[in-house]
Amino acid sequence: MSSVLRSTWPLLLGILLLMVGNGMQGTLLGIRGSIEGIPTFLMSIVMSSYFGGFLLGSLVVPGIIKNVGHVRVFAALGSMISAILVLYAIEPNWIFWSILRFLIGFCFCGVYVAAESWLNEGASNESRGQALAAYMIVQLLGIVVAQALLNTGDPAGFLLFIIPSVLVSLSFTPILLSAKPGPQFETIKRMSFGELYRASPLGCVGIFVMGGVLSVVSGMSAVWGAQIGLSVAQISVFVAAAYAGGLALQYPLGWVSDRYDRRKLVFMLGAFGAGVTFVVVLLQPGTLGLVIAAAFMGGVANPIYGILLAYTNDFLDPSDMASASAGLLFINGIGSIGGPLITGWLMGQVGPDGYWIYMGVMLSGLTGYAAWRMTRRRALSPDEQASYAVVSHSTTPLALEALLDEAQSDDPAETREASEY
Repeated sequence: MSSVLRSTWPLLLGILLLMVGNGMQGTLLGIRGSIEGIPTFLMSIVMSSYFGGFLLGSLVVPGIIKNVGHVRVFAALGSMISAILVLYAIEPNWIFWSILRFLIGFCFCGVYVAAESWLNEGASNESRGQALAAYMIVQLLGIVVAQALLNTGDPAGFLLFIIPSVLVSLSFTPILLSAKPGPQFETIKRMSFGELYRASPLGCVGIFVMGGVLSVVSGMSAVWGAQIGLSVAQISVFVAAAYAGGLALQYPLGWVSDRYDRRKLVFMLGAFGAGVTFVVVLLQPGTLGLVIAAAFMGGVANPIYGILLAYTNDFLDPSDMASASAGLLFINGIGSIGGPLITGWLMGQVGPDGYWIYMGVMLSGLTGYAAWRMTRRRALSPDEQASYAVVSHSTTPLALEALLDEAQSDDPAETREASEY
């Protein structure tokens, strides 16, 4: 790993700065929206817009890069991100913010694709897995660091919008100075939903569900925190705890998933996560209890997403990797768009508890479906399973394809048998 860090640190540093900027804007808007008196459901539209833009970017950006090149796309979209982060403070209006969030989601997808292609191209076959793992860890770490910076200014002012803009601008320097010409790649045509579902029903349903859950954690946590009267410091600790929990448990649970029936692990983690949400609703804990609950939720949700991708990968042929990765992320994107909208509506109907109720219902549904799927298909042995890979919710098709391919290359089995559906 040390050799990987020595060769990729400029790129990883740039990604860290990008993620700090991205992590700040998501939480900050939730807090500022409450200050401006924007209703919860309208804020859910603002938050959902990011994932709509990100989904469009995953479909369109590879073709743009193919036509004009990685450097131009990265510089153009990065400049737009820096400008948008300042524009938020000019007009705190939910329609204006929704447009900007859609655009910034599109732009972040583009810069991720460019950065991931450079990372993938610069790593050797032997180090690619470690480089991608470091990249995913840096993404989560950047969001955690972002929450601390929220306490450096007044969310009702301009400073907290300027800081992420400056950080994003600074991120260009190490990335562009270290970047090599990116690899040529074709626009990816996603596998049909029918083909994906036949390969892994649990994977498709679960990735859709977890897209909704993770988008609520990243998009609606600050909105919920402001609604119940948490301070900026308390909201930042809550959000940081969710990502820190995911960061801490990715590797341990991934290690277990390589040696255990992944469906049973999804069942147990889903049941535990649902239990956490129902305990919060019933007991209404104080700030410390909420932070612990956030750590548990993040520690469950992020690894479940990675485990479901690994489980789906167990039934994919290497020749289907590119189209499957695009299809899986499209399913994830649809779930991500819907999660904040449903949660915002639910919070308007039942109050702040709607935040926890939504995640509890979704995780309960996933738990029940995982239990049913265990009766429909035999369990794979550890030798038949591909390796688990650390995955971020903001992964693009390019990185996901590389991660799935790397995981399969670590698989000791030469063939993989799909059993009865």
